[in-house]
Amino acid sequence: MADRIDARQPSHVTVATASLIGTAIEWYDFFLYGTAAALIFNKLFFPSFDPTVGTLLAFLTFALGFIARPLGGIVFGHYGDKIGRKTMLYLTLLIMGVATAVIGLLPTYETAGVWAPILLVTCRLVQGFGLGGEWGGAVLMAVEHAPADKKGFYGSWPQLGAPLGLVLGTLVFSLVSGLMTDAQLFAWGWRIPFLFSIALVVVGLWIRFTIAESPEFQKVKDQKQEVAMPLVEAVRQHPKNILLAMGARFAENGFFYIYATFLLAYATQALGLPRQQILNAVLIAAAIETFTIPAFGALSDKFGRRPVYMFGAIFSGAMAFPLFALLGTKDQTFIVLAMSLGLAVGHASMYGPQASFLSELFGTKVRYSGVSLGYNLASLLAGALSPPIATGLMTAYKPETWPISLYMIGLALITVVAVFFAAETRKTGTP
Repeated sequence: MADRIDARQPSHVTVATASLIGTAIEWYDFFLYGTAAALIFNKLFFPSFDPTVGTLLAFLTFALGFIARPLGGIVFGHYGDKIGRKTMLYLTLLIMGVATAVIGLLPTYETAGVWAPILLVTCRLVQGFGLGGEWGGAVLMAVEHAPADKKGFYGSWPQLGAPLGLVLGTLVFSLVSGLMTDAQLFAWGWRIPFLFSIALVVVGLWIRFTIAESPEFQKVKDQKQEVAMPLVEAVRQHPKNILLAMGARFAENGFFYIYATFLLAYATQALGLPRQQILNAVLIAAAIETFTIPAFGALSDKFGRRPVYMFGAIFSGAMAFPLFALLGTKDQTFIVLAMSLGLAVGHASMYGPQASFLSELFGTKVRYSGVSLGYNLASLLAGALSPPIATGLMTAYKPETWPISLYMIGLALITVVAVFFAAETRKTGTP
């Protein structure tokens, strides 16, 4: 057995790298929309509303992408457990890339009237459908190729796609924004980051073509052990673990979108900070997180998934009030500190071990379906709703921020409870 693991050593490194690059491209597509929703889309697609209301509507279109994610998780999870992980990853990347490029070609409200936000929502739904199947396939390829004692570390590699996608999306948007006047940016410049997705998708498809199918799934397929309805079997065999996987993601997912999208709007509208200042802070924090995610993944191999994950949830909740105090100083050093603590420590310590932790809650035959369902339902209930809820609280209670902080603490408590009742999977492996 040891000889077989050693022989696959180059393979699991290659697969983890390929999963990382693919997910980075997909998250670039997804997060780019969030940045544009916070800074641009309120004026281009909802110009007849008050700026704050327009931002809220833009965030609601952002949230709509999450509605399609459970459906994408169900469809791609089903075929991923029956046909294979690799094939599904081609399709998810292609769907995401096409939808993102089309957004860059859409007419605005000034040109097309009400059809502009309708087309925007349609593209967002397609994005969500593709991403719903992406995460499960990418992390399972990395985890199922990895040695038994390093699944936390290698499983964290595709997780790096989120901060790298955020860095890439924020960087491209920041460069375009910085090189243009506001008039140029709103006239045509905002389209460039979306159209850039075409080149990234071509690269991603070529990379994914080079990787091999998951050995654990291939064993199931060779032994003809596939189940007819993987989703039904996942719900029947692991109903508790699906719910716990959902709960474990409330703090991780909700906090991430508050930091990555809502705070862009809060800083520019409520605090009056320059757009570039908050974009730079997000960029720095996400860049630091690319180092801390694998570090926390490795720590979960040594100390267990639950303690590392629990630390992240508690730390994130503890940051809920200091976050707004640090932002309120309007000092760049403190703003970067707030964003870095939230993303590179709080979020990273949950996101690093998450791939191995959640995937190990399900058996191989139903793993794609089970992990995708739990993951994407949480994205709908926590990630999708956190920016509009936070924006609504900002609007209703301004200038007070304590209601937003209490909401964030609530997300953290849900995750703490879920992780507490979940089984430690580091040594026991899959059920």
